[in-house]
Amino acid sequence: MNRRQYLQTTLTGALSLIVPKMAFPAMQLLDAKIRFGLIADLHQDLIHDGLDRMQAFAKAMKKERPDATIQMGDFAHPSTKNQAVISLFNQTSCMPLHVIGNHDTDGGHTKQQCLDVWGMPARYYQQQVKGVLLLVLDGNEPGSPGHRGGYASYIGPEQRAWLRESLATATGPVIVVSHQPLAGPIAVDDAPEVQAILSEFASKILLALNGHSHIDYLLRINQVSYLHVNSAAYFWVGDRFKHATYPPGISSKYPVASLSCPYRESLFATLTIDPANNTIAIQGRATEWVGPSPTQLGLDAYPYLHTGEEIAPHIRPRVIERVGG
Repeated sequence: MNRRQYLQTTLTGALSLIVPKMAFPAMQLLDAKIRFGLIADLHQDLIHDGLDRMQAFAKAMKKERPDATIQMGDFAHPSTKNQAVISLFNQTSCMPLHVIGNHDTDGGHTKQQCLDVWGMPARYYQQQVKGVLLLVLDGNEPGSPGHRGGYASYIGPEQRAWLRESLATATGPVIVVSHQPLAGPIAVDDAPEVQAILSEFASKILLALNGHSHIDYLLRINQVSYLHVNSAAYFWVGDRFKHATYPPGISSKYPVASLSCPYRESLFATLTIDPANNTIAIQGRATEWVGPSPTQLGLDAYPYLHTGEEIAPHIRPRVIERVGG
C-alpha cells in the first residue's frame, strides 16, 4: 500500500462501536450537534516544529468551527517563549480549554503558571458546552500509595470526591477529560477507584478522553468508553532504540527526535455529538512515520497493542452509536 492509499483508507474507514443504551437519555437532553476539536501531547518544548503542528490544527479548526477546543496536556511550558503557540491555540475556538500534563511543569514551571498563562479556571474544573458537562481532571497529584518514582500519576482522594459529587449533581450528559489515562496502558495509579466512580454514573457519561499514552486506543469497562487520543507529534521509544531521524542540527537541539518515532504531520481530531442520530463521531487524521516505525526498531512497548493499529501515526475515525433497543 502506498502513502496515498494508506491515508485514504485510514481517513475514510470508520469503526462502529457501542455506547451503553443507558447513556442515550442523557444525550437526548441536547438541542443540537456539538463539536469539539481535540489535540494532545504537542510537546512544544521537546520538538522542533511544534508551532507548525499547532498551525495545522488552527487551520483545520477554522474550517470545522467547533464549539470548543481542548488541548489535553503536555502542551507547552507556561512561559513567554511559548506565547506564540499558546496564543494560537487560544484562538482556535470561542472556548479553548486546557488540561495540565506531566511535562507542562518541567523546568521549574508550576501549575499556577499554567492557570495564569494558559487561561485556566483551576487545575481541575467543570465546563458546560451547549448542554454537555466537561469534567476536566488533574492527574498529576502527589500522594499515591503505589508511586514508584518518576512523574506523579494519581487522582487524589479530594479530587475523587469532587468527581463523584460533580457526577451525582450533573443533570445532562458528561465527558470526562484527563491527561493521564483512567483506563488501559499507563493508567493513573488509582485507576480502579476512578473507574468505580465513573461506572456508578455510567448513565450520564458519554466518553472519557485522555492523552499521555501517544496511542490510538479505545476500550470499554463497565459501561464506560475510554478513548486514548494520540499525540500530535510522536511515539516515544527511549534510549534503547535511539536512532537518527532528523539532521544532526535538529537532533542535537531536540534530543527527543532520536528517542521517538515522529509523525510527519500533526495529528488531531474532531469529536461530534449528534443527538438526532444518537451518535458520537470522531474524525481523525493520518500521516506516516518519519524514519523507521517502532516495530522496525524492534520495540514491543505494549504486547497486546499493534503497530499499524493502536501504535500508528493516525487517529482513526470512529462512529460510536446506539445499537438496538
